[in-house]
Amino acid sequence: MKNINSFLQAFLIVISLFLVISIIFNFLTQKEVKTQILTLKEFKEIIENQSSAIEKIVVFPQKINVFTKEKIFELPKDQNSSFYDLISLLNIEKEKFSSIPTDFREPQNISLILNIILNLLPFVILFWILWSLSKQTQKGSMQIFSFGKSGIKVYNPNDPNKITFKDVANLQEAKEELMEVVDFLKNPEKFLNIGAKIPRGVLLVGPPGSGKTYLARATAAEAGVPFFYISGSEFVELFVGIGASRVRDAFAIAKKNQPCILFIDEIDAIGKLRGVGLIGSHEEREQTLNQILVEMDGFEKETKVVVLAATNRPDVLDPALLRPGRFDRKIVLDLPDIKAREEILKIHLRDKKVGKINLKEVALRTPGFSGADLANLCNEAAILAARRNKEFIEQKELLEAIDKVILGPERKTKVFSKKEKEVAAYHEAGHAIVAHYLPHSNRVEKISIISRGRAGGYTLKVPKEERNFYFKKEFLDEIASTLGGYAAEKLIFSDVSTGPHNDLEIATELAKQVVTRFGMSEKLGPISLTRQQKEFFLTSDYSEKTAELIDEEVKSIINQALERANKVLELKIDKLHKVAKVLIKKEVIERKQFERLVEDKKGSLNI
Repeated sequence: MKNINSFLQAFLIVISLFLVISIIFNFLTQKEVKTQILTLKEFKEIIENQSSAIEKIVVFPQKINVFTKEKIFELPKDQNSSFYDLISLLNIEKEKFSSIPTDFREPQNISLILNIILNLLPFVILFWILWSLSKQTQKGSMQIFSFGKSGIKVYNPNDPNKITFKDVANLQEAKEELMEVVDFLKNPEKFLNIGAKIPRGVLLVGPPGSGKTYLARATAAEAGVPFFYISGSEFVELFVGIGASRVRDAFAIAKKNQPCILFIDEIDAIGKLRGVGLIGSHEEREQTLNQILVEMDGFEKETKVVVLAATNRPDVLDPALLRPGRFDRKIVLDLPDIKAREEILKIHLRDKKVGKINLKEVALRTPGFSGADLANLCNEAAILAARRNKEFIEQKELLEAIDKVILGPERKTKVFSKKEKEVAAYHEAGHAIVAHYLPHSNRVEKISIISRGRAGGYTLKVPKEERNFYFKKEFLDEIASTLGGYAAEKLIFSDVSTGPHNDLEIATELAKQVVTRFGMSEKLGPISLTRQQKEFFLTSDYSEKTAELIDEEVKSIINQALERANKVLELKIDKLHKVAKVLIKKEVIERKQFERLVEDKKGSLNI
């Protein structure tokens, strides 16, 4: 498209130039066009009879112009004959024109040049158009041979803004594993002399935003070697064989620039299990994967190229890709805990102007946030501060940015009616009361009935401590607190609105996880009954009868949790009214104020 636009612009410029030259030529020659052509007889009569009216005579090589006050007369003349020969031929007496000023002009070179240009210009334009079209066609045909190029990108290790391990908070175990790679790229002889082989490939596994690409770039910067980057989807092409060609090109570039790191992001795009799925595009993907396997096997012992790859779906990768000799190591990157989140926040706030802030409180309110989420949170806080014309980011902006990242911006144009506001207040108060009084549910941190995104309100709960293992009683209490809003609406209004629809989805999904994934069902026992997605289809290894039992057990867990939520709200209905009334008035309640309202300690009911 860019080449076509350039061509059209050049074409318009040439046409405009042609028009300008034509206008200039016409302007220069317009006086010559407005003349009256004379014969020899008429010319003689004018000289002899109207000599007093003639102002001047201008003699050109091919014509003679006679100027009077009223007209300009022109007599064609042979270029080889002179003016005086013509006068002698016509027998005009010299006395008749001796008093008339006569001017002899040289040939009009400008007019001659313009004539030549105007005659040649159409041919020049036509030739230029044909040449341009030929060049574009040749360029398009040459692109066929560039299909096999990988288009790999490289980051300079000497970039002043490079990322190092100091810029990566948390992930201590992952950094320790990658330090061996750094050491090998810096001092390969130390490993080769003792007969050791550095891992050919390192697979970084973690949820989206956990810092896989960030850590890979930091590894290259620590080693001081080039960092070649390409995404797995860039190898995928419609034509069979193109992906394999791009793989060869990428590995060839890496080998020429060794020592270096070759990073393949989202490798699951081409590294999925072979032999499954539909025929067609999968054939091309499998050939591309085969080429990667061959290239990684082709590394010599002395080759100083380390392949890093990242994925958040290690379960779909082909086993041949993970065997020793290819991706020898798998480094798991977990989501940051509260301490790590605080360190990550410090890193992302380094280049921002901040006032008095409490990052520990921000880290406490962001369980489950990845490094990318925290970076987005800091940026949103900076935007909020700038919109409020503040010079520094304060705690208020950071806490508000958490709500914005989780639920979306505040919907100021959406106004609740009095009835809707009352329903939203009791709904959120129901969540908070049930969560507060059940001993194993998460702690209430904030309650709000300010509409954000698609939510009419929300109750922010955070765990007392972040752990790797959870018990069934904790899941059951969490399901009950999730249904607290539903139970509160039914208890207060004797009816249920559409508000709890998302709560029902969350509670049902959590109950399914308890039954099918964690084996916590008393009826079904400790057995995994999860469904797996293979290509375009969801498959399960259990019968229809077992599916019915799963549905019954999920329904039983939901009903029991709802019954417990009802009991808590019935016992503490005075607290429910108290919290709901404050919510209607203030719209937002923070943890300390909420604890003063309920007065009782967390988990004081054991139902």
